[in-house]
Amino acid sequence: MSEHAETPADIPPYRYTAASANAIEAQWQDYWQEHGTFHTPNPAGPLADPSHPRSGAPKQFVLDMFPYPSGAGLHVGHPLGFIGTDVFARFQRMAGFNVLHTMGFDSFGLPAEQYAVQTGTHPRITTERNVERYRAQLRMLGLGHDDRRSVATTDVAFYRWTQWIFLQVFNSWYDAEQGKARPISELVEKFAAEDPSWAAKSVAEQRAIINEHRLAYVSEAPVNWCPGLGTVLANEEVTSDGRSERGNFPVFKRSLKQWMMRITAYGDRLIDDLDTLDWPEPIKAMQRNWIGRSTGAHIAFPVAGADPIRVFTTRPDTVYGATYMVVAPEHELVDGIVPAAWPEGTHEVWTGGHDTPAAAVAAYRAEAAAKTELERQADAKVKTGVFTGAYATNPVNGARVPVFIADYVLAGYGTGAIMAVPGQDERDWEFAEVFELPIIRTVQPSAGFDGKAFTGEGPAINSGMLDGLGIAEAKEKIIAWLEAEGHGQGATTYRLRDWLFSRQRYWGEPFPIVYGADGNAIALPESMLPLELPEVADFSPKTFEPDDATSSPETPLSRNKEWTEVELDLGDGPQTYIRETNTMPQWAGSCWYQLRYLDPTNELAFVDPANEAYWVGPQHAGDSGGVDLYVGGVEHAVLHLLYARFWHKVLFDLGRVSSFEPYHRLFNQGYIQAYAYTDDRGAYVPAEEVAEEQQTVYTWNGEKVNREYGKMGKSLKNVVTPDEMVERYGADTFRVYEMSMGPLEVSRPWETRAVIGSYRFLQRVWRTVIDEETGAVTVVDAPASDDLRRLLHRTIAGVREDMAALRFNTAIAKLIELTNAVTKAGATPREIAEPLVLMLAPIAPHIAEELWSKLGHEGSLTFADFPVADPALLTADLVTYPVQVNGKVRGRIEVAADAAEDEVRAAALAAVTDSLAGKDPKKVIVVPGRLVSIVA
Repeated sequence: MSEHAETPADIPPYRYTAASANAIEAQWQDYWQEHGTFHTPNPAGPLADPSHPRSGAPKQFVLDMFPYPSGAGLHVGHPLGFIGTDVFARFQRMAGFNVLHTMGFDSFGLPAEQYAVQTGTHPRITTERNVERYRAQLRMLGLGHDDRRSVATTDVAFYRWTQWIFLQVFNSWYDAEQGKARPISELVEKFAAEDPSWAAKSVAEQRAIINEHRLAYVSEAPVNWCPGLGTVLANEEVTSDGRSERGNFPVFKRSLKQWMMRITAYGDRLIDDLDTLDWPEPIKAMQRNWIGRSTGAHIAFPVAGADPIRVFTTRPDTVYGATYMVVAPEHELVDGIVPAAWPEGTHEVWTGGHDTPAAAVAAYRAEAAAKTELERQADAKVKTGVFTGAYATNPVNGARVPVFIADYVLAGYGTGAIMAVPGQDERDWEFAEVFELPIIRTVQPSAGFDGKAFTGEGPAINSGMLDGLGIAEAKEKIIAWLEAEGHGQGATTYRLRDWLFSRQRYWGEPFPIVYGADGNAIALPESMLPLELPEVADFSPKTFEPDDATSSPETPLSRNKEWTEVELDLGDGPQTYIRETNTMPQWAGSCWYQLRYLDPTNELAFVDPANEAYWVGPQHAGDSGGVDLYVGGVEHAVLHLLYARFWHKVLFDLGRVSSFEPYHRLFNQGYIQAYAYTDDRGAYVPAEEVAEEQQTVYTWNGEKVNREYGKMGKSLKNVVTPDEMVERYGADTFRVYEMSMGPLEVSRPWETRAVIGSYRFLQRVWRTVIDEETGAVTVVDAPASDDLRRLLHRTIAGVREDMAALRFNTAIAKLIELTNAVTKAGATPREIAEPLVLMLAPIAPHIAEELWSKLGHEGSLTFADFPVADPALLTADLVTYPVQVNGKVRGRIEVAADAAEDEVRAAALAAVTDSLAGKDPKKVIVVPGRLVSIVA
């Protein structure tokens, strides 16, 4: 009979039940809070505590990717990583480390603002309510966080320093010669020293020049405009199908003035420094691919009466095969090269059916503007385009090359123009076929090749000076020629674009920026921080139809004229300025939050250098420094991690931090997934009400339903909350179950019915110490048997190793094995009970604390020493060998574990004398520690 089938009268008074577990857990959570058990000492400042048991000890900074506090709260999938880091942090404390582990909230963002738009509730009210809900749930799970260090990105005291860091970026430029950021003041000094006319320029002129070099700058450029959200999005916030990651709205390319961050200046360092990090290789590969470093050449194609069209190509050796060019419809040179009429001999298919080039270009531009980036670049789509009426000149052979516009070329990538070599590129070949353009092969196809574009290796052909050369030699030779003749130069480019850093929303950090009469951006002095969000009557951006690609954003802050128009004295006397009315993206606070955990009460600096050096500083030469363990989902491989690395490197260059990477070790936890069920209409039914009639047959209200497997969600009616699991079994059972479901990095299905196994395991542990009828401690001081003692020490060694490697499922399996052996042994020796409780403590801390207390110890076991195995007990004294004769086991022998092979062979032969019946063995094979095989 299961626990849930018992009546209260059936349950022994001191049994470990859900009710007693909940009482024990509440008691110890109160104790930890009252005693500041998880308060972690700093080396300096208000949080320093020389009397702390771990003050001055080696450190471990264990970090979770902090959550967005949604109104729905946590479901059972969310805490998987949180519990994993808590287990690891608790183990490290017991192993002697000073462990920093806390939890904050990434609390700016669209959901709270969308809710505010719908209901009129201020997003701060919604956000703070959700944060408190999360904190209550995290406490319920027994997570050992230092609550003094918790932050939310929406706290004014926090985003003051986000604004301060923005100013560090704004007030910096990237010195390519030194390969690092430097203060903008040094650039001003450089201009003043090297440019004789600098002093004669007006303040506005100087400011405009300087602003072009800043790491944070305003630019009018093609951006991802999402009318459905009323804001622009970074490339990383747009899904592969050209829609917004948040809300799934269509996204369009528009040219708008926006704040940008010059992350591209750090492309090489962002790639190269990955080699210093202990990260999963797939994550490193994703970052390398996103940055997309390519080596090749820039080539200039002259155009009569206009600036040359510059292209970047990774295959400059194929330039002799460039038979046409394609530029993006938005390319800035297009308007200057379009003639009044079609040149003589223009192919009809090139004109798009229009009488003039201007009409053709205008019509095609309108079509392209209505498409998403994904639609424009889809390989399967029929290639479209139109001739601009202009020709360029191929610099290597003087050939006349028609210039087209086509939507598969994007202004925001590379130079926004390509030289088309259809003989070596499949997309160019398709375009050439549609528009009846010549095709010249520049690489000799391999024998037997009968396809179209050839993209393989081979010697150069039809390439003048390059004929016969391999690709590498041809590249080197043509780049040298281009540079010598002034037609181009070798170059490295990146797929990575500068980071779009402004949003047309209300609920975000205000920029500490104003604009003067000359329109140039001016930083507020640090003394004016924080610049707080003002109150507004309407939180919503201007609303648009989701597919209205021609609409333009209007920010909520722009409607508050009392705030946007301000009189300030910024050194030139009182003047009227206009505040920036965009806000920062949600990513701003998450770029640096881990640094604020180090020194959250510091009002004079974002972090004290002594605290920064202790917690995240490099430990030895060549060490990147950074967080010791960072756990979070793989979905942040590019967005958050790339942005945070960029900001951190700027701070490192400016001497604000001692580490050049923010997160040294990264671990991606898997996901907890769940079954969902649909009826014949395809409607979801409550998963908890579905019955399994027989294997693979599921019913709801007597009707057969279909089962599918995937994520949890309210719409799928398969959400299970930790609250209900804790109520039914206790937090420790929930923790044990989540950690025992499989390797932490692997996704796994949630199965509520399987939780009972973890519950029964904890009940067995309880019974090894407590008499369920009397509540008395049953542990005895008699020594353990040799076998049990050896098992204990093997368990200690294995659990220590598993804990350090985050293999919590196998650690639990070892503890279950030990518990079962103790149960069979009868009375529990203290020498077994105490190590068992201490090993259980990181995983199931509440029951461990209670049992430790009942075993006669005062206070918390948080800083008790984790058990250490006796090496002498890690090997068995005797080894049992099965002895096979002609493949069948005919006997067993016990010999010393260190017995020589001859001794094992002699014992085996003696044991199977009867089976040999006087025959001489042909062969005796001893497999050390496993078996003896005799061939008679």
